Amino acid sequence: MIGGIQVSFDLIHHIAIICHDREKALDFYVRKLGFEIVSDHKRVEKKDEKIDIKKGEIQLELFIKPNAPSRLSYPIGEGTGLRHLAFKVNNIEEIVKELQSLNIVVEDIRVDDFTGEKMTFFFDPDDLPIELHE
Repeated sequence: MIGGIQVSFDLIHHIAIICHDREKALDFYVRKLGFEIVSDHKRVEKKDEKIDIKKGEIQLELFIKPNAPSRLSYPIGEGTGLRHLAFKVNNIEEIVKELQSLNIVVEDIRVDDFTGEKMTFFFDPDDLPIELHE
């Protein structure tokens, strides 16, 4: 080890995503991508909602904040923070067909310049880029 803390990180516990619209977020992540709602809480003091969703070992927290600032538009602008969310998949072509059958626009599949692996992107209702990587 070159540096850093000596304790290991086992896994990413969850990823938190801020969304503007509850129904659009649930339609996308639950109805279309197949995540299940684990818990759903209104946080009156913070004027938002927190919905925990899970699919297999992947856990996301959706924070519903209608007045949150929007992301910078892809591909023109990027800001600090999460650039995109990436999922490892076994059959990218099959998943792309399924997404397209749900009227989700998916970019053309291409080969990653550095890994030589197939990849593509699509976007959630708030324009968060989501990558599929085979």
